[in-house]
Amino acid sequence: MPEHRKLVAIVVLPQSRLLTLAGPADVFSFAASMLQEQFGPDNQSYEVILAGALPGKAVELRSPADLLVTGSIYDIKQPIDTLILIGMHLPQDNPETERFYTWLQQKSTEIRRIAGVCVASFVLAKAGLLDHKKATTHWERYDDFRSQFPKVVVDTTPFFIKDGNIYTAGGVTSGMDLALAMVEEDYGRELAVRIARKLVIHLKRPGNQKQFGGLLPDYELSSTILIQLRPWLLQHIHENLGVDIMAKQTNMSARNFARVFLKETGLTPAKFIEKMRVELARTYLENSALSLEEIALKCGLGGLVSMRRVFLRHLEISPGTYRSTFRSALQAP
Repeated sequence: MPEHRKLVAIVVLPQSRLLTLAGPADVFSFAASMLQEQFGPDNQSYEVILAGALPGKAVELRSPADLLVTGSIYDIKQPIDTLILIGMHLPQDNPETERFYTWLQQKSTEIRRIAGVCVASFVLAKAGLLDHKKATTHWERYDDFRSQFPKVVVDTTPFFIKDGNIYTAGGVTSGMDLALAMVEEDYGRELAVRIARKLVIHLKRPGNQKQFGGLLPDYELSSTILIQLRPWLLQHIHENLGVDIMAKQTNMSARNFARVFLKETGLTPAKFIEKMRVELARTYLENSALSLEEIALKCGLGGLVSMRRVFLRHLEISPGTYRSTFRSALQAP
């Protein structure tokens, strides 16, 4: 066992969610207590400290309660082993924000592991720690992340990513997935499994972030052609929807329709329809008792084999597994 306690500093950024910080903190706390139970009270494993990125002890959360932390990150005198940023954003045009970015850059080579959970990945990226590294963030912010930080290699699939000594995790509870992986990295799979069982969660969650996000943005806000066409598409989604048929509904030639559609949505009509069918099928899987075959037919996906193939391509999960994971909590299992 290690001789020195590993200091885990969880930096709570303003407007964070309580669950985002509580999950990882509990994982490391359980690890410390379990190791003490196994090897005695003198066992040195983890010490968890909640700190702020800005001076002071009060941190305003996006939850029903605010938080009093131990102090700011600058008050920590002992060496930090693992630094975890819990996400929202830092205030702009604030000298203390620039001070934190400078501190983060200076410490990046001294701290063994640095992580950003949820949109805290934006803070790591702004500090330059993610340049030319693979990283992820909350699935709702993928496009913003890519556009703001083109040097970051954004991966939209995993719940968390490790690249060198930098770790990033997706939305909210992905921080628990990341913390469990760190415990496994330090003390092995057996301890990580015990913690996961204690918390009643998976050690390695099935699926990935793709299954949580929507495949289609709200195009009605920007696409005039979809404002006109979408209601008709929903009524006829089970039919064969070729470009000629859709163009006729908009009084356009097939060639012009395809050109305008691609320009406004970034997708060909065929790719859009396929994603629309998957989104509709997801709704039926979540909220109806229809069989998989019935859902495939209602959504124009041909049959069960075809629907499975399309789901695996877009969501990397089968329709049956999707239903068991996301069906309404009010429905019988």
